[in-house]
Amino acid sequence: MYFRIPFGSTLCFLVYLVAALSDWLDGYLARRCDIVSTFGKFMDALADKVFMVGLFISILVLGILPRWALFFVLIIVGREFLVTGLRLVAASRTIVIVAERVGKVKTVMQIVTIGFFILWRAIVQDLTFFPEWFGHFIHGVALILFWISTYLTISSGYYYIQRYKYLFEEQMEAKS
Repeated sequence: MYFRIPFGSTLCFLVYLVAALSDWLDGYLARRCDIVSTFGKFMDALADKVFMVGLFISILVLGILPRWALFFVLIIVGREFLVTGLRLVAASRTIVIVAERVGKVKTVMQIVTIGFFILWRAIVQDLTFFPEWFGHFIHGVALILFWISTYLTISSGYYYIQRYKYLFEEQMEAKS
C-alpha cells in the first residue's frame, strides 16, 4: 500500500522529462565547451545505465509495465551489466570504450519508452480529461517502443561484445 499524491504521476512525468533533458544537455555542453574527460565518458555511461535500469525496475514493480515484461527487463539489466563489465575490463588496460552510435540510439529509445509509460500513468491517474481511447493509444505506443527498446538493447549489446571481444580473449589467453 502506498500514499497517493494528487497529480503525483504528472509530477513524476515532469521530473522525468527534466532528468532526461538534463542528461542530454550535460553531454552537449561538455562537447561544445570541449570539457570532455575520460572520467566523464565513463561516468556518463554508468549514470545512464543506473538511471535506465532503476526506472525499468520501478515501472515494472509499480505495475506500469506488465508482468510479462519481467524477462525482458532482466535481459536489459543483464546487457547493461555486461557492457559495464566490458568497459571495466577495457579501463583496466587504459582503453576507453566510448558510447557508440548504436548505444546512444538504444539509450534514447529507452528514455522515450519509459517516458511514454510514465505519461500513460499520468493520463490514467491524473489527466482524466483525456478520452479513454487516448490512454489506450499511449499505452499501445509505449508497448511497441518497449519491444523496439528491447531489440535495440540486445543488438547493441551484441555489437559491443563483437567489437571488443578481443579484450576477453586476451584475458583468457593470459590465464592459460
